[in-house]
Amino acid sequence: MPSEAAKPGERLRVVFVVESGTDVRLLEGLAERFELEVFARKIEGGVEVSQTPSHPVVVKVGPASRLKFAYSLMRYLAARKGRMDAVIVQGYGVAALAANLSARRAGVPAYMLVCSPVEAYYKCRKKERDPAKPYKWHEAVMLRGFARINAVCGRQYLVLSQHLAETVRGHGTHRPIHVVPVYGVDTRVFRLPDRPRREIKARRSLPTEGALLFFSSRIAPEKDAGTLLAALHLLVDRGRKVKILHRSGGFRTFLEHARRFAVDQHVIATDAVHPLTELPLDYQACDLCVQASREEGLGFSVLEALACGTPVVAAGVGGLRETIIDGQTGWSYPPGDAVALAKCIEDALGHPVEAQRRTLLGRDLVLAKFERCLVFDQMTEIVTAKTAGNVVPSPRKP
Repeated sequence: MPSEAAKPGERLRVVFVVESGTDVRLLEGLAERFELEVFARKIEGGVEVSQTPSHPVVVKVGPASRLKFAYSLMRYLAARKGRMDAVIVQGYGVAALAANLSARRAGVPAYMLVCSPVEAYYKCRKKERDPAKPYKWHEAVMLRGFARINAVCGRQYLVLSQHLAETVRGHGTHRPIHVVPVYGVDTRVFRLPDRPRREIKARRSLPTEGALLFFSSRIAPEKDAGTLLAALHLLVDRGRKVKILHRSGGFRTFLEHARRFAVDQHVIATDAVHPLTELPLDYQACDLCVQASREEGLGFSVLEALACGTPVVAAGVGGLRETIIDGQTGWSYPPGDAVALAKCIEDALGHPVEAQRRTLLGRDLVLAKFERCLVFDQMTEIVTAKTAGNVVPSPRKP
């Protein structure tokens, strides 16, 4: 029998399925609007949620094996039958298939939340050739297979960008696709600085002389740290006084890469900092934010930087092409081109008035389309309408 729906005025009961770890800001946004339960796959050597949520959220952790996790998820959702109104599941892999099938049996809607182009990310392993993350053809086939199966079995998608909408359309789906860039940017926190950049650098114990570039991406093949470090090497050879600030759980690996490029003396790398209390200060302290991706679903780092009044240089790829428009909201370069990246960095640092103009245009874009409350309200409206039995049409292709 279908789940007994939440009564008017009650918050919807939502199960959020986390297969590959998630940012705490997404959990907190969902917890503010729904009665939330989280079922997460155990991340060996990592964490299921990036930080401890400020809101009390029930997080249950399943097996680390993806297949065992999918089986556990089906049992978990079967036990929740009649006590949940909707399921939101990460991606379109094996966990998504388990969630889609279980939600059908329970008579509740399921939403595939797509934050990244999984197959494109995986393909980047071919270029990186990292022994720790080798490319295996049979895994690539499985990713494509699950994507296509979910395109048939799933009911609808929530995606962060038009680029990701095109990605899931390529799987052959005719299901509704809703473009909602959650978790958005909290512009109360990521805001223009109230003091000079030099003062903020000193407060963060960062160098006050020379230019400081911020690279906050995780260390993964698709994030292309190598091209950024190659560009840094070029800049140092030209006599530029420039350093990179990097914050992530993979900072030791980043330092190892920097040594191979002989630029480790020009890199400051530490573990990730709290995304709301410390990260905004890093954006405000840095002279430029660089997103050097080979592939990207959307890219929140560049949006947070713009909200903080920090100029952006980004690879012209994926969802970044929707936010960082060369000559308008930042500087863009062909992905993997270290020479072009170095030139963009020099141009951005050498023309502060133009950099400010582009940054303010970018900040206006963030306020208009990516503000946190705005995007979570959009998501809540979609989930609430569908759960109430209303048909929410898929947004038209632009």
